Amino acid sequence: MTIKQLAFDAQQLLQAQTGTTFRRSHIYELLAAAFGFKSYASLCADHVFTHRSITSRRSAKHGESVGRRCLELDYPPESALQIAQVLPDYLSDRDIGVIRITNLVARLQHETGSNSYVHDDEFGEDSVGDDDTFALWFDGESIASPVLLDGLATAAEKGNANAHYALALIHALPDDPYDEPSAGSDYWYNEERNGRVLVGVEKEWADQYAARLSGADKYKHHLRAAGVLGHEVALLEMAERFGDSTFFERPPIYYSGIDAAHAADVAEHLGRGKDAWRWRTEAAKQGDTEAMRELIEGYDRLNLQQCWTWFYLAELLGTDLSEDEYEAINEDGSPYDDDVGGPAYVGGRGGVELEPIDYEQDMAARQAAAALYEAIEPSHNAEPNGSHG
Repeated sequence: MTIKQLAFDAQQLLQAQTGTTFRRSHIYELLAAAFGFKSYASLCADHVFTHRSITSRRSAKHGESVGRRCLELDYPPESALQIAQVLPDYLSDRDIGVIRITNLVARLQHETGSNSYVHDDEFGEDSVGDDDTFALWFDGESIASPVLLDGLATAAEKGNANAHYALALIHALPDDPYDEPSAGSDYWYNEERNGRVLVGVEKEWADQYAARLSGADKYKHHLRAAGVLGHEVALLEMAERFGDSTFFERPPIYYSGIDAAHAADVAEHLGRGKDAWRWRTEAAKQGDTEAMRELIEGYDRLNLQQCWTWFYLAELLGTDLSEDEYEAINEDGSPYDDDVGGPAYVGGRGGVELEPIDYEQDMAARQAAAALYEAIEPSHNAEPNGSHG
């Protein structure tokens, strides 16, 4: 069901129920009102329709908005009264909802693992609506209803970078949430392209491979389009997937949606040491104690005062970097189990060892750590476990 089909069906229903003729443009306005929006333009600014999929807002509680919008569009009061009940019920029965595009992106990132540090409570204030379905497992087929893809495509055409990125993530989703994506067969795909008529499982394999190629092309297209529009997360993903260094060639903007430690890992993989150091430092400033350790042992190892600053900051956050972290492990690196027995090996790592610094440097390091901690403390204390790194 596309948006046009949804509007047509709603128009037919309302005209049959009320005996009133409705302009199609007014139907779009009423659909928006059914979800609490003042106009269809305001809905389309940052939301899209969903169908039998995740949603963050349902129509059940917005009948009054529908009736009021009817009156504003100069329809008779008796028609407005009817529509205020009929339209929300119709949309609920059809399982039509709406979702903010940024919330959709957050959930898609969470499901694809491209932003696994995102928590459910970060999806925005309307992520919990009349019928919140954010907890549902979904795959590419179940989320990508025609009405949702239609809305995203329209938003993308208007230059919405988040819409492009959402489309990229959708095409990156597996077809089946329980199995690996079906790769199909490049052999049978090429045989069909060369004119061979396929049937049965060979045809299925060829089609699967063709679908895989199409999805990969769409993923790249929308990812690059989002990047061209300045979408920071898309740019970082382009760097990771395709070696495109545009993300690191832009002035550094420490956007909250970027995992700084991950950006540092990508920079290191691309051989961009300065960028890796800069993003690792940002991760440390955000309270990542693992990043602090890596800076002490790597990029900042020759700057003892800075190393002690990271050491004291980790201490303020509840982590003693000088403690050893050794444990018994199996040959494959898994934790050793006494009940199972067998040969045990030593895994883990030793604590950080730092040379002493003079009193003035030490005081400067402690003061710098305290200032950094003051900036981190609110978010640190808000963490469920109160821990980082």
